[in-house]
Amino acid sequence: MMRQKVRVRFAPSPTGPLHIGGVRTALYNYLFARQHDGDFILRIEDTDSQRFVPGAEEYIIEALTWLGIRFDEGVSFGGDKGPYRQSERRSIYKEYVDQLLDKGLAYIAFDSPQELEAKRNEIANFQYDASTRMQMRNSLTLSREEVEQLIADGAQYVVRIKIEPGEQVIVNDLIRGEVVINSSVLDDKVLFKSADQLPTYHLANIVDDHLMEVTHVIRGEEWLPSAPLHVLLYRYFGWTDTMPQFAHLSLLLKPEGNGKLSKRDGDRLGFPVFPLEWKDAEGKISSGYRESGYLPEAVVNFLALLGWNPGNDQEMMAMEEMIRLFDLSHCSKSGAKFDYEKGKWFNHQYLQKKSNAEIATMFIPILETQGIANPDPAYVAKVAGLMKERVNFVKELWDASAFFFKAPEQYDEKTVKKRWKADSAAQLAELADVLRQREPFDSAGTEEVVKAWIESKGYHLGNLMNATRLALVGEGKGPHIFDITETLGKEETIHRINRAIASLG
Repeated sequence: MMRQKVRVRFAPSPTGPLHIGGVRTALYNYLFARQHDGDFILRIEDTDSQRFVPGAEEYIIEALTWLGIRFDEGVSFGGDKGPYRQSERRSIYKEYVDQLLDKGLAYIAFDSPQELEAKRNEIANFQYDASTRMQMRNSLTLSREEVEQLIADGAQYVVRIKIEPGEQVIVNDLIRGEVVINSSVLDDKVLFKSADQLPTYHLANIVDDHLMEVTHVIRGEEWLPSAPLHVLLYRYFGWTDTMPQFAHLSLLLKPEGNGKLSKRDGDRLGFPVFPLEWKDAEGKISSGYRESGYLPEAVVNFLALLGWNPGNDQEMMAMEEMIRLFDLSHCSKSGAKFDYEKGKWFNHQYLQKKSNAEIATMFIPILETQGIANPDPAYVAKVAGLMKERVNFVKELWDASAFFFKAPEQYDEKTVKKRWKADSAAQLAELADVLRQREPFDSAGTEEVVKAWIESKGYHLGNLMNATRLALVGEGKGPHIFDITETLGKEETIHRINRAIASLG
């Protein structure tokens, strides 16, 4: 019988930065837990001491916190079913290893790496299983006295699960349906290593899920081949009544071509594959979504729809709405192409939803790095309101709107050749006089007055406005010309016009 309260876990290994595919797995677990008023557990699977990377655990927690993916218990969050690092649970695993050995459901193997390699060379497609284990050096072929003596002498060994062939193992997957595997294709996986007194993933994973009362295991497709083994372990321990339901998520695929998304794809095409920036032991820095200027809510929305759909055409969803709509049955069995351009689109959409004041707060530090000291927040917010539709990221605002903060010191040659006419200087001098008389200096009112004046003089509207834009901006870009004049103010507008006349003649 399934336990009443939903409990799910995210169990990364601290072997480096968290891949964006792992972030999606964490997100789906979080959505599922919240939808069912359940618990979300963070467990660190650090049994592979050879691959442990300092700082990786802290990175994982910081990344998921930034994205708004919150845990209820686990490493750094407390709880009564800890410890939540597998390296701190050695004595627990040893107890369960001994249970399997006592029941004859596992055995001790002393085969050295050299012996295993020799057997692989001898037997094509060698697999340590029912057909080969009696040829090997283990507790099934050695006497009890020999085994005890080897252990007493300090010989290193592993404990392997004993899988009997010819049995149909059924995995009921919430995404893929019923998956049936014949046990004959499974090998006697290593469950425990004496060298470090730690279990492998297979045993630790099962024991922890059972003791932490996990009800649903939502993990990546790459773990699907291990599911039959895990089903057998639950059976061997007599825990079938509390076996969690499995759901194996599809892979994130390369944006182009075939295969799983990798860091190389990001390096080649210029997009991050990690949530936060990561600096490796050699000092090489890999970009992160946060440092690249992505908003966390945009990253979450983008990732949620890579392999899941809400059952309608809706794309923009806040976390609360995703929680309400999330359904594992709407997760795709096939891989999802990682459309990084769509990720930029999501960021653009969420940027537009920000208030001008919020964007100004994010933009001001960028302005300060460009030498704009103590920028006025109200002015920055006004600029943000004019320019935010033109960018995908706050950091792009500087290139788009620098002219609002620094008068042009030179003028784009191509634009000058195209837009600065023989009569531009004289007409702009007259325009400066018109603007000097204008009060208030608002966009709509100033536009009306200037256009009436141009018409009365018989000047060409397009030519004069293009020359004005060149004078104010330095090139032929920017928002509506009178929005620019209102934002710059009367004094600065006239100053820039006079400067262009002096420079361009």
